[in-house]
Amino acid sequence: MISQKAKYALRALVALSRIPAGESLMISEISRAQAIPKKFLEQILLELKRAGIVMSKRGRLGGYGLLKAPEQITFGEVLRLIDGPIAPLPCLSKIAYRKCTDCAEEQSCEIRRVFARVALATREVLDQTSLADAVAAEDVVLA
Repeated sequence: MISQKAKYALRALVALSRIPAGESLMISEISRAQAIPKKFLEQILLELKRAGIVMSKRGRLGGYGLLKAPEQITFGEVLRLIDGPIAPLPCLSKIAYRKCTDCAEEQSCEIRRVFARVALATREVLDQTSLADAVAAEDVVLA
């Protein structure tokens, strides 16, 4: 499961991906439209700014905008930035690997084998889905 912080980050980025390139939205606009607490959104946008995903402008016409094109920002990139590794088990993490304490042999672990397929499929979808893809798929209805 993703954190609420990651969900808010993605919602803010989707909102920013809907505006024309070079334009910006004020924090209060994003907060109100996406139902994200303003103080929490400020922290999230600052983190995204430090990572080079968004930029900010000062002044009356200021606000936040995307630093990269929506096609270049993937869900996987954002989730790793906000939540860390995308792995259902610590022994499957590529960047924060830890051996499971209750597992005698990783190579023969049936649970690890199943979740390795889950992790691979999840990473594939998240790393291949951009903000632009998410906005373009608005008319797709999920069950």
